[in-house]
Amino acid sequence: MSHTASNGTKRMSRRDLITRAGGLAVAAVVPGAISGSRESAWAGVAQESFPRKADFSIPEGITYLNGAYMHPMPNKVRDAVRDYNDRRGGFTTQTSADPDLDNRVKKEFASLINAKPTEISYIPNTTTGEILVVQGLGLPHSGGNVVTDALHFESSIIHLQSLEKTADLDLRIVMPRDGRIDLEDLDRVVDRNTRLIEISLVTMYNGFQHDLKEVCDLAHSNGAYVYADIIQAAGAVPIDVQESGVDFCACSGFKWLMGDLGLGFLYVREDLLESVIERTQFGYRSVNSYQTHFLPYDPPADRPFTWDFGETASALFETGSVSGSARAALGAAIPYLREIGVHRIEKHRQPLLDLLREEMPRLGFECVTPIGTTSPVITFSMDEGARVREQFNRAGIDASVYPNHLRLSPSIYNDLTDVEWVLESLS
Repeated sequence: MSHTASNGTKRMSRRDLITRAGGLAVAAVVPGAISGSRESAWAGVAQESFPRKADFSIPEGITYLNGAYMHPMPNKVRDAVRDYNDRRGGFTTQTSADPDLDNRVKKEFASLINAKPTEISYIPNTTTGEILVVQGLGLPHSGGNVVTDALHFESSIIHLQSLEKTADLDLRIVMPRDGRIDLEDLDRVVDRNTRLIEISLVTMYNGFQHDLKEVCDLAHSNGAYVYADIIQAAGAVPIDVQESGVDFCACSGFKWLMGDLGLGFLYVREDLLESVIERTQFGYRSVNSYQTHFLPYDPPADRPFTWDFGETASALFETGSVSGSARAALGAAIPYLREIGVHRIEKHRQPLLDLLREEMPRLGFECVTPIGTTSPVITFSMDEGARVREQFNRAGIDASVYPNHLRLSPSIYNDLTDVEWVLESLS
């Protein structure tokens, strides 16, 4: 099978790659990389209408394995954004065909993670959600220590280390062992003075996934709270905030939720609203109603405004307008995800990850994703990032290539032939 690059030039075919390899150990990888048992497993997945290539408009000649960086929008999501922008660009104040879109998107996301809509607020990005939680808990001035791990998102670590330096935050960071964070290592540094444990449910680096319930049980037994960054998890792995007991979590919408940049969600457990989290944000979305007292016919008062604060997460954390196009995207994307089912997405993706884990070491790439991981991310260490980047560019493969590691993150539009193409290209 030949491939044509997006610039119209001919890419090397699979046969070309095998020939150029000059009889190296490629034969052990292709074309016999797909075993009979794996073919059988894949056939079972394919019966469930996967891969869903027709639902996306990935350019011809591109093999996209980079959903952990930015997930393509399904066509119906692109259509929803286009419809919004058409309305927004016209001479009308009606920017949405769905007047209840604002509430409906929150309801859809709440259903996805088994939360209540009143526990969900919009945020511009994941990091903002985490900062709002830290500020709402009054850290570091309220006392106690904060525990995190080295696999947590880099912006979060920067935030916490800055507070450690400038505000004397007692910060404890657990280091990984064999690509994972052991619960026992967390247990050693958590104590009765711990206020908050911050983790990435699925780490961006190698896909390691915490057992969220175990982390929450550990925290709660010591009187602490748990914040989980779920940007690499929401839409990719099942999340049940009620079952896990997580106190706070946040994500943006442009990765596995298949939306756009500029809008995400913050979940705060209902019983913590106002009672534990201090209000640090103020704006028109903070109030249920207000009354002016300076305009003609207004009732008199000694202040120009009176108002009632809302009691939902939205009222606690939202201040003003949110991205309309990003909201329109999520309004189409999350129902699409829920219709497919996150469990089915996992089932589709696992044979792809299994094949990569089995075959990449034969090409000199060491897998640093822990065995048993079922998240959408798999990572391999290497020392020739520039060479791999060149090979992928030549083959039309889009993945996250770093100087010393390679991250692949397949999704519902990928199949086993895409993985074979990766293996052949690296050969």
